[in-house]
Amino acid sequence: MKQETQLDLNRRDFLRGGSMATLMMMMGGVPLNAAEGSDLNPDGSTNYTGKAKPFPVGVIGCGSRGREIIKLLTKEIPFGPVVAVCDTYPAYLRRSGRLAPEATKYADYRKLLADEKVRGVIVATPTHQHTQIVLDALKAGKHVYCEAPLAHTIEDVRAIARAAHRAVKLNFQPGLQNRADKQIYNLYGLRIRADVLGEKLKARSQYHRKTSWRATSPNPEREKEINWRLNRKLSLGLAGELGIHQLDIVNWFFDKLPVAVSGFGSLMHWTDGRDVPDNVQALLQYPGGLFHNFSSTIVNTYNGEMQTFYGSDSAILMRDRHSWMFKEADAPLLGWEVYSRKDTFYNETGIALGAGSTKQTTHSSKDAPITAEADPKSALQYALEAFLINSYDHAAAVEDFLSMFGDEDVEALREYLVDAQKSRVPAATLENGYTATITAIKANEAILKKQVLPIEAGLFKFV
Repeated sequence: MKQETQLDLNRRDFLRGGSMATLMMMMGGVPLNAAEGSDLNPDGSTNYTGKAKPFPVGVIGCGSRGREIIKLLTKEIPFGPVVAVCDTYPAYLRRSGRLAPEATKYADYRKLLADEKVRGVIVATPTHQHTQIVLDALKAGKHVYCEAPLAHTIEDVRAIARAAHRAVKLNFQPGLQNRADKQIYNLYGLRIRADVLGEKLKARSQYHRKTSWRATSPNPEREKEINWRLNRKLSLGLAGELGIHQLDIVNWFFDKLPVAVSGFGSLMHWTDGRDVPDNVQALLQYPGGLFHNFSSTIVNTYNGEMQTFYGSDSAILMRDRHSWMFKEADAPLLGWEVYSRKDTFYNETGIALGAGSTKQTTHSSKDAPITAEADPKSALQYALEAFLINSYDHAAAVEDFLSMFGDEDVEALREYLVDAQKSRVPAATLENGYTATITAIKANEAILKKQVLPIEAGLFKFV
């Protein structure tokens, strides 16, 4: 018994500091990696990424977002075969079936979860319907991609986060697609982390769109169902259903979480019986004096969707997946900006950041110019590809571990996966999805109450 205990301790010590491939080499074996053909790194570790093996998925929720996902998978991502689709509304199910003719159609998501062909599920139902579907999917052993926000209440998002945390053998990815977008990920890694802003001061975000947000149906019951966004008991409003991605980017770029939020909301234009404001403002306060001003309306389109980060050395403007840096006169010379493309916004010169921006050309426009070459992949495509690849690789890493040690020591498996996940394709994590959803929930609450609300640090913890 004492010898077995010592072996277990040695194993856990090894897993903290080594790799599975190294141990197997020491034992005279080869790595049992489900990602066939992968090579060993010079240090003997296994490289799980870069192998786009087919990963069959089912899509639950075939409204406009779900059909957009199905279309992208079937047309642009050959390693993400859609083998099953599910929706309770027959018309949506028929439309999704035409997009994925080989997929099995289900009206009950539980039957989709029982389909052995499905390895991962993409949950694209209304926000308030996510929780039970995600919990059942994890219980069924399916990898999960869940659209953001993860849920509409603190209790529900905690339930999802805790279940996903316990399901250590499965990959859970929230639908915060900006975290996987090469354009934004590179902006963070090459510019924000390099402190081109200088001392961070504040951020400003806006999401303006002219839309009623109301869908029509000849069936009154169906019309009420599809207009869940207009019901504050089910919806996180403009801050959550539209602004969560911008709220998440600020959390990410600030590398901090808000400590308080104040808000205002009004119903100015779409007075059709809804109780969700169509015009909102929120001010989020962060440690160290940082703050984020978020504005959104569905009554006016001017300036659309954009974000600006302000610092002592420069400001960075993000718009339509492009970005520009506006330097202060006393900012230090960085070197690379001399060779970058310059675009003029009224009387301000912005240094283009991103692909194709190292050509020394100048463009002038009264409006915000978008002159860099467009990325052929959308942010959503990057996110879905990351989910497919990371889920396959996660399963491969779990299989490697279990083949050597079995499944009795869950914490040892968790420790091993932390190391294996270092080479994963960039994507939002469970923690990112949880903190972004909590941020959106508190922002929406402040908007509805028109109050200043503290956000306790413990609220951002789920384990």
